[in-house]
Amino acid sequence: MRTTRVFADIMTAWLGGKRGILLQGGTSSTKTWSVMQFLHLVASSAKSDLIISVTSESLPHLKMGCIRDFFRIICNSQDTDSHWSKTEFIYKYPKALLEFWGADNEGKARGPRRDILFVNEGNNVPWGTVESAEVRTEKFIIVDWNPTGEFWAHNYESGGKLVPGWLSDPRFAYSHSTYLDAKDVLPQSVIEAIEAKRDRDPNWWNIYGLGQTGSIEGLVYPYFKQVKELPKGDYFYGLDFGFVDPAVLTKNVIIGDCLYSREMIYKTGLTNDVLAREMDLLSVRKNYDEIFADAENPQNIEELCLKGFNVKPAEKGKGSVEYGIQKVNQYLQFWTEDSLNCIKEQRNFRRIEDKNGKLTEKTTHDFSHGMDSRRYAVSSHIDRVGRSTNKILIVGW
Repeated sequence: MRTTRVFADIMTAWLGGKRGILLQGGTSSTKTWSVMQFLHLVASSAKSDLIISVTSESLPHLKMGCIRDFFRIICNSQDTDSHWSKTEFIYKYPKALLEFWGADNEGKARGPRRDILFVNEGNNVPWGTVESAEVRTEKFIIVDWNPTGEFWAHNYESGGKLVPGWLSDPRFAYSHSTYLDAKDVLPQSVIEAIEAKRDRDPNWWNIYGLGQTGSIEGLVYPYFKQVKELPKGDYFYGLDFGFVDPAVLTKNVIIGDCLYSREMIYKTGLTNDVLAREMDLLSVRKNYDEIFADAENPQNIEELCLKGFNVKPAEKGKGSVEYGIQKVNQYLQFWTEDSLNCIKEQRNFRRIEDKNGKLTEKTTHDFSHGMDSRRYAVSSHIDRVGRSTNKILIVGW
C-alpha cells in the first residue's frame, strides 16, 4: 500500500496504546483513505476475534465515501466479493468483522460492543450517538473531520455546562493534515484545483486548503434537516445546466410550511442528449412534470423541450436571485439523506466577504449548483397549496 503521514500517525497512536486519534485536516489530505487502509491492515492480520465499526451521518454517505474507498483499497468489487454482505454492510475476514452503519441508526450505536470505532466526518454526527458508541468500544477510536467549525471534539454540553471535548483529553492523539501531506499520491490536477482557490475564496482556503478550524459565516441557507425519502405530493423539478461544472436536477415538493428536496442528477460532462437520457431513466414524465431551469441557457432549454420534457425558464431579472433565496428560506428545508452533494453544498453555500470583511450579495460558486437548481424550482413554482409566503424560518430550528 502507498501511504501518507496520516496513516503513520494512526499507526503510531494504535501501537502507542492511545485511546484513539483525532484527525483534523483539509480536503484531499487522505484522512478517510488512511483510516480505511489502517482498518484493513488490522482486520486482515487479526489473530483473535475483532469487531470494527465504521459510522458516519447516514448509510448513503458511507456508500459514497468509506465503503467505496474500502473496496478500492482491497482492489475488489462489492458485486463479486463473497466476504461482503450487501444487505448487512458487513465484510468478514478470517478473524475480524468490519461493519458499516449510519449514525442515524441509534440501535447500532447502543448495540453490542466493538473493539475499534471509526467516526467519519464526526462534525456531522451528534454527540449523543458518539457518546453511546464510545462506551461500547473496547480498544481504539478514530474521528476525522474537515474543520468547518467547532463541534463536540472541542467541547460539548453536559448538565447545562460546556465540557472540554476529546481534543483536550491526553488519551487521544491528534493529527493535522493538508493536501500537502498527500502531494506524492494526488494527481497534479487536484493539487492545482485546490491551490487555485487560495486567493479566490480565503475562507475556503483556510478550512479546506490549510485545514485550520474556521467558521462558515454568512450561510445563505443555514438550517435544514434530513429525511429518508420524499413524501408524496405534487413534485416539481429544478435544473442547473453544467458541463465543466456539474449539471444538477433536483426533485421538490412543498407540503405546508415544509420544502422537501432530493438530488436526482449531479454530474459533470453531460451533453443535453445524455442529460435527457438520464432524466428519462429517472422517470421524469415528458410533457407533464414541470422543470424550471437556468434562464441563461435558452438553447439548452429548447433542446430538452424538443425531446419532450416540460422545461421552463426560471424567474430572472434584477433581484431575482435574492427573491429566490428569500422564497426558499420561507420554508423549513429538508433533503433526503442520499442527496450527498446538495447536503454538502447547503452546509457550505455562503456569501462572500468584501475587503473590509462585510458580507456581500456574491455567493460561493463551488457550492452553488444544487442550491441554484432548487432555487430555480422554488422561485418559479406556482404555489398550488395556498400557503402564505410571509412566514420566516425560525432561527434555531
